[in-house]
Amino acid sequence: MALTFARLKLRVLRNGFRGRPGKIALFVIGLLCALGYGSMAALFFLVPYLPDGPDWAAVIPAFGGTALVLGWILMPLVWFGVDETLEPGRFAMLPLPRTVLLRGLLIAALLGVPAFGTLLATSGLAIGAGIAGGPLPAVVAAVGVLLGLLLCVVVSRAVTSGFSRALRSRRTRDLAAVVLAVLAASLGPLQFLLTSGAQQVGTQRLAALADVLGWTPLAAPYVVGLDAVQGRWAAVAVRLAVTVVTILLLAWWWSRSLESAMVGTAGGGEVRVRAATGAPVARFFGRARQPRTAYGAMVVRELRYWVRDVRRRASLITFAVIGVFLPVVMNLGPGAGGNAVAQGVNGGSMVLVGALAGLGIANQFGYDGTAYAMHVVSGVPGRLELRARTVAYSWYIVPLLLGLAVLNAVLRGDLLLLPVMVGTLFAAYGTGLACAMHVSVWAAYSLPENQNPFAINTGTGVAKSFLAMAAWLAGMVLALPVLLLVLLGGSVGAVLALPVGLAYAAGAIWLGLLTAGDILDHRQPELLAAITPRT
Repeated sequence: MALTFARLKLRVLRNGFRGRPGKIALFVIGLLCALGYGSMAALFFLVPYLPDGPDWAAVIPAFGGTALVLGWILMPLVWFGVDETLEPGRFAMLPLPRTVLLRGLLIAALLGVPAFGTLLATSGLAIGAGIAGGPLPAVVAAVGVLLGLLLCVVVSRAVTSGFSRALRSRRTRDLAAVVLAVLAASLGPLQFLLTSGAQQVGTQRLAALADVLGWTPLAAPYVVGLDAVQGRWAAVAVRLAVTVVTILLLAWWWSRSLESAMVGTAGGGEVRVRAATGAPVARFFGRARQPRTAYGAMVVRELRYWVRDVRRRASLITFAVIGVFLPVVMNLGPGAGGNAVAQGVNGGSMVLVGALAGLGIANQFGYDGTAYAMHVVSGVPGRLELRARTVAYSWYIVPLLLGLAVLNAVLRGDLLLLPVMVGTLFAAYGTGLACAMHVSVWAAYSLPENQNPFAINTGTGVAKSFLAMAAWLAGMVLALPVLLLVLLGGSVGAVLALPVGLAYAAGAIWLGLLTAGDILDHRQPELLAAITPRT
């Protein structure tokens, strides 16, 4: 059965690559990146086993393993997503026991670039244990590496599947957003405290912290090699047992949310439906104050999609997490002192966040999938389409940006910096939005028809990362004139930051709508083909 799922994953992967040389190239690039970074990490994990290594090298397996597991937990939520080429919902009508389906999906998940890179990176632990202690420690370390990989994959699936189930429930949507935002806000101060503490404490305290982490599931599978080399076999048994128990518990959690994904339920309780009254057009617009035109209808539709579609809600939460995280780190991290205006932008923190805010529409047509065919058939003008989508998206993002600017000013302790921050932030948002429009037209990609909002097809994780980074960097570069005005203009630049920044943002968005809209008019069929899922 495991071989059947593996063959099915490879066949679906092959069909997805057929006729798409760009997707193949991005997959190869991702594989090469995993090979390069994995090899460097493997050499890094070899250091603790060297006879003449530094004193602090003994903490590398614990801290490195902890960072690796946390990366598998957080990165799928805020950036890459998880590969669900084999969608669980497609197996709902087959008489497969839950345990068989879970094992098959786990095997399919292991056949991916992230799993390959993780296995390559941690292989240095097994090689080092073999060099330092011989065959038996090498085998023990290899078992730990494999269990660690299994732990990473299972925890990422359990977390994303659990969040997807919560996000499908309207009652828990707001709670999930608040929890993630609070968690993101606490990461900055926590990182600062850990960085400052690591610089002040000695090797002994770091070793004590590493020893504590070694008894947790985060680092237990990665330190068993050192225990085996030093002959601590009781510790090896306990750490492996902790890892196995954790994997079993996470697999049970994943299986519970997996069944929900298969039947398409949210588990949110009873849904109340109000009786529809009035004309169809009036019912559609409701209380929305939009013109009764095609433009107004598209705005209303997009406004509802951004709060009802689980993928779009996940995108908004992603920005809330990263958008809060970056300013807090830059404001509370080292180098927070200095000139007031320079502190306000803090080396371009507002530019980073503003350009990042525009990335939510980088694959806006991919959310629609085959439903975009209605717009192609009806001949919706490109400028009208992009303007309606931009207005609806900005309806939710602009209040977030204003809140982030106020938070940044409060952390700086000077509310007079608020106009400078708002001007810089919105200038970068305008340029980032304009760049994201072009990316959404030229480089859209399909998303799996899946209940999990964090799910992606194999190969699109690299595409998502590269395209987002390209749009992000382009948006920041185009916003540099406003940033230079603030940094070099002194008091005059501080006064002009708000009006110039807002005007700059409006001009960038207007130019993006003109150019990307004209391109969209000529690329509608190609765009529809790009966002149509293939199996």
